[in-house]
Amino acid sequence: MKELSQFPIGAGNDAYAQYFIGKSYLHVLSDKQVFIANVTFEPACRNNWHIHEAEEGGGQILIVTAGEGWYQEWGKPARALKPGDVVNIPAGVKHWHGAKKDCPFQHLAVEVPAKGGKSVWCEPVTDEEYNKL
Repeated sequence: MKELSQFPIGAGNDAYAQYFIGKSYLHVLSDKQVFIANVTFEPACRNNWHIHEAEEGGGQILIVTAGEGWYQEWGKPARALKPGDVVNIPAGVKHWHGAKKDCPFQHLAVEVPAKGGKSVWCEPVTDEEYNKL
């Protein structure tokens, strides 16, 4: 896959492939103070529903840098995303994000510092759910 923005695409996101439908890539930009990674999704790639849990603080911030994608919280309509959009995801909110069907998608994932923070991976976003968007 060719570069989409000024941030490197990185290697295949193999460590988390079981939580994605389609191919994604990960390039860690910072693992000091605040974890920041550039995440790239091939067209139609999306991650499973998941929750960023924490005893205190936590959550995630997405900063869209290229392409077009989707973000959806459990029980709410999906939100279309484009470069420049920012999504603030509080700890404890079940959600998913990924690329639109015909376009790659890239965002910076910023992990909000947390006490006892962890990601809990849930069920996949089904083709039926995804194809309605």
